[in-house]
Amino acid sequence: MSSSFGLCLRITVFGQSHGPCVGMVLDGFPAGMKLDLARLEANMKRRRPGRDGTTTARQEADEPVFLSGIFQGKTSGQPVCVIIGSNGQRPEDYGEAMDVLRPGHADYTGHIRYHGFEDYRGGGSFSGRLTAPLVVAGSMCDQYLESKGIQIEAHIASVGTVRDTAFEEIPEEEDLSFLKDMELPLVRRELVPQVRSVIEQAAEEGDSVGGIGEVRIKGLPPGLGSPFFDSAESLFSHMLFSIPGVKGVSFGSGFELSGMRGSEANDPWKLEKEKIRTATNHAGGINGGITNGMPLVFQCAFRPTPSISRKQI
Repeated sequence: MSSSFGLCLRITVFGQSHGPCVGMVLDGFPAGMKLDLARLEANMKRRRPGRDGTTTARQEADEPVFLSGIFQGKTSGQPVCVIIGSNGQRPEDYGEAMDVLRPGHADYTGHIRYHGFEDYRGGGSFSGRLTAPLVVAGSMCDQYLESKGIQIEAHIASVGTVRDTAFEEIPEEEDLSFLKDMELPLVRRELVPQVRSVIEQAAEEGDSVGGIGEVRIKGLPPGLGSPFFDSAESLFSHMLFSIPGVKGVSFGSGFELSGMRGSEANDPWKLEKEKIRTATNHAGGINGGITNGMPLVFQCAFRPTPSISRKQI
């Protein structure tokens, strides 16, 4: 099982859903960055389960404990090791998991892959619980990139049939910093009640809904990435598909490009304030696997969570 990713900056995750803790080791993080713990806690709070009817009912404090890599409030350059204790696990709920394979889960494939030795409780190592340490790592990287002038914006592009305004329709200079403070980050804030209603209605029916998240990264320099196997799209997709529940990734205009003509899909070059840019951004900021200086834009399609109470045949 591969639990590590990255070269210059390498992350390793560990733990199982109903084990004593989950955690991560982040190796290669630069020394000297002051870690904003309040901001990290805010990100953990947004992910924290059991808040309301839009999240899993499992109750977890999700309080990260730094075992190494942080000294006097700043990164030391050594591997950052973080553990997050688990206190909302209920292993007794999975007593018959060996006899009843849950639809949509990795019970069967995990059993085959690990020859019956897997920890099957709550999905074990396949659980979304392991996204908790990823949020810690992501928050650290976000803070570092921001100090270098790189901004990351993310929102819910759609939930069910409710759709938010796409990034391609929003000027690059528009301030969307408010998204990072929202539990349900939507550019059109008036859609929050509709999105909440869609999620809660499905939950009341013992069901779940999927959605699409969209990310825009501004300030990336041109020239990052390589052709073919280490293309910018390949590396991002590799990491994104490691998140449980992600079943689709697209860049720029994504699958809509297949319905366009070349004259529509191409992004004409232009000179703007002494910088080479493109008039449109259908390619999502990447040409030939290499960043072109435009905002890098991608979308992730999340399947409905398979953990539902509705009876299935």
